[in-house]
Amino acid sequence: MSSASDTPPTRAADVFAAARERMRTRHLALRTEQAYLQWLRRYVDFHGGRHPHELGPVDIERFLTHLAVHRKVSSATQNQALQALLFLYRHVLGIDLPWLDGVTRAAPERRLPVVLSRQEVRALLAQLQGTPWLVASLLYGSGLRLMEAMRLRVKDLALERGELIVREGKGGKDRVTMLPATLARSVSAHLDRLRAWYEEERRRARPGVSLPFALARKYPEAGKAWGWQYLFPASGLCPDRYTRLPVRHHLHEKVIQRAVQGAVREAELSQPASCQTLRHCFATHLLEDGYDIRTVQELLGHSDLNTTMLYTHVMSKGARGVRSPLDWPGEPAVHR
Repeated sequence: MSSASDTPPTRAADVFAAARERMRTRHLALRTEQAYLQWLRRYVDFHGGRHPHELGPVDIERFLTHLAVHRKVSSATQNQALQALLFLYRHVLGIDLPWLDGVTRAAPERRLPVVLSRQEVRALLAQLQGTPWLVASLLYGSGLRLMEAMRLRVKDLALERGELIVREGKGGKDRVTMLPATLARSVSAHLDRLRAWYEEERRRARPGVSLPFALARKYPEAGKAWGWQYLFPASGLCPDRYTRLPVRHHLHEKVIQRAVQGAVREAELSQPASCQTLRHCFATHLLEDGYDIRTVQELLGHSDLNTTMLYTHVMSKGARGVRSPLDWPGEPAVHR
């Protein structure tokens, strides 16, 4: 049964615009939208520009197999391409596809996350200052993903309760995590500076911040309200994705990524750490401290407990938390 509400586009050039419209109607994340559109273009290009309506399951299988066999993509990347094509056929073209049995699947990967010791985390943070330091401290101290930190707004802070509210996290879910007590003073000072900047922006009648979905149409002045301001605003303006009017977005994530990479080099860490590594360290160090894995799962926002269980394999208590018989208490040290 067709799930598309309108007549499917008849020209290949119209497919991408229709797909974008459907994605925004369903409130897909901007990054998901961008990724899906990229895969749809690659799919059409792979088949010589033919309209997707002329292509069927066999053509989809050929494209996905090409990604695995010739492009050597990971299983996660291949699955993302598949989800983009399923969205196109179901929600844009109104075609339900049969099960795709002829796809050569990319080999699944199971890799352990990179986790730093507590001393290494302190060494990394010591190389940062200002906004990059505060963001990196929140990644480690609150278990945030980088984009979750970038999208924080003033209203998402509950300083008196020591909490952060993550809005529209991965999977479109909200959650609550802690605000480290050691960051309370730094966050308060940051808010004071932000408030002074905000009041100057209002005196100069500058545009407000970007708002989720079509909220700006329902509440035109919300983007200028204090509570909706980004905790880490960008220095310049950009066009809004819906209205194309100038708005202020959050700080670009590459600013923090570059700062953290520089800190890794300055701290002379041997492991290839990144912003995501700090989130891994948050989970692993909590588990090492004896916190319940279900609690850690909720703080991280994981839907599947198995995802959180992965951190038990990188705890500093040995492989799978098992003590070697050579390390049993009372046994003499072995020297050769």
